[in-house]
Amino acid sequence: MTLAHRALFTWFIVLVFLILLCLRLDPRTTWNWFVTFTPLWFFDCILIIYVLIKFIRKWRNLNRLTDLLFLYKWNIGGVLLTITSQVMICMTLEYPQQIPIYVTMAPLMLLLCTAIVYVAGQLRQRENWLK
Repeated sequence: MTLAHRALFTWFIVLVFLILLCLRLDPRTTWNWFVTFTPLWFFDCILIIYVLIKFIRKWRNLNRLTDLLFLYKWNIGGVLLTITSQVMICMTLEYPQQIPIYVTMAPLMLLLCTAIVYVAGQLRQRENWLK
């Protein structure tokens, strides 16, 4: 799949999610919040499959599995933290009095902090590569 197809598919998934969100926020609909987040979970499942395919393709060319796991730990961790944060948001919206907001936002904050660390590391590698 080319980059343009991936971008269009991502925008389509976001559009479907926003339509479902608008329908859910309408007072006449009372379906579950987990139904609203279905497009995002579908997209996350596709991301997991994509990472696994890349993982298996690279595994054939590498000698050690630890090198490969070190290479893809950011991808796997990011997708798992995304799914965890979506589940926590759905649980909080579905049962508002039972889960505190700091518990809900903890996976999202961890995801954002790891994304900052990952981007900073990639920038440092590119800076050293250009010298």
